[in-house]
This record gives sequence, structure tokens and C-alpha cells, in this order.
Amino acid sequence: MKLYDTPLAPNPRRVRWFMAEKGIEDIEIETLNLMEGTHKQVSYLRKAGLPNVPMLEMDDGTCITESIAICRYLESKYPEPNLFGRTPEETAVIEMWTRRAEMLVATPLMLGVRHTHPMMGKLEAQNPEVGDYNLKAGVKALKVLDRQLKESEWLAADRLTIADIVAFVGVDFGRMIKLQPPEDLTNVLRWHAAMKARPAAAAGMPQKVA
Repeated sequence: MKLYDTPLAPNPRRVRWFMAEKGIEDIEIETLNLMEGTHKQVSYLRKAGLPNVPMLEMDDGTCITESIAICRYLESKYPEPNLFGRTPEETAVIEMWTRRAEMLVATPLMLGVRHTHPMMGKLEAQNPEVGDYNLKAGVKALKVLDRQLKESEWLAADRLTIADIVAFVGVDFGRMIKLQPPEDLTNVLRWHAAMKARPAAAAGMPQKVA
């Protein structure tokens, strides 16, 4: 298998983190340069269908994008440690929190960075108002995570799951604009520190962020 990756983008980092948690080391990594438009080349689009990264090319030639889809597939191939749920009930709860983490927190914060960081203007037409709105929405939604983390060490189970990875990578992408969780969200801050301390947190990350 081959994973088409790019270092700074948050969605590929989800997959790298997931692979690191599972100790997956037998997948070839090909790094794309988004700033040079590698993901828009015809040869890549023929496989991916859209200029999206990451993309996983399976052994039979099947290609899939979307980070959660890739992680679900890898979970089926490398089932331990379990990150998507062991029982129908646990799987449903993890799915719920993954969706909440993505829609309420990660996506708004990622949009906020994309529309406000100067470097991102090379990739799309920026709208600062869209950026500011989404940053405020994402930070506000951290209160939802804070309430959940008051009752539990992790977001969705008694261990780290894909929900934690999705939430943290979205929040951590805010480093691009020096965004940090508010100090009054003590449960988020405790969880954030625990996530940063995991060896997988550094998976594929560059030494410096522009």
C-alpha cells in the first residue's frame, strides 16, 4: 500500500497519527507538495478523483481519500490497538464523538486557519470574515468537549480513540495562527496536554511551522 501525504495539512496528520498509534510501518509514504500543486496533477487526479490529500492506494489499485475512511480501512487490516470500537454500543458512541469533534471543532478551526493564515492564500481565495466566524465557532464548541472530558479521561471511551485524534489534530492546527484552547477549559487543557505527550503526536510533523 502507498499513502500520499503532505506534512502541514491536518487531515493527513490524522492518518499518520493513527498509523503511529498502531505501529503501522509497512506502508510506503509519498509526500506531495500542495504549494506546487502536485495534488492537482492529472496523474494524481486519475487515482483520487479530487485534489484531496491524503489518499491511500491499496495493493489491488483501489484508491480512497477522506482521512476517516482511510483510518477505518486500516483498522480492519491492523485491528489492534482498537481505535474505532469493540462492541456495537462502543462503536456508536465513538462514531458520535468523532462526528462532533469533526463538525463542531475540527472543521471550523481548520477553515479559520485556511482563511486567515497568509501562507494559505496560495491554496485558495481567502475570506477573513469566514475565517473569523469559524474560529469563534470552533473555540466556542470546545466547551462541548470540556463538559465531556470532565466525566472521562478521553472523549469517547476508556482509552484514546479516533475521536480524540480528530479533535486534537483540529485544535493543534490552530498553532499556525498561535491559537490555544481557552484557559478556563481546564478539562480540555488536561486532555490537550495528554495528547501532546503521546509519541504519536509528533508523527510526520515538521520541526517548525511557518
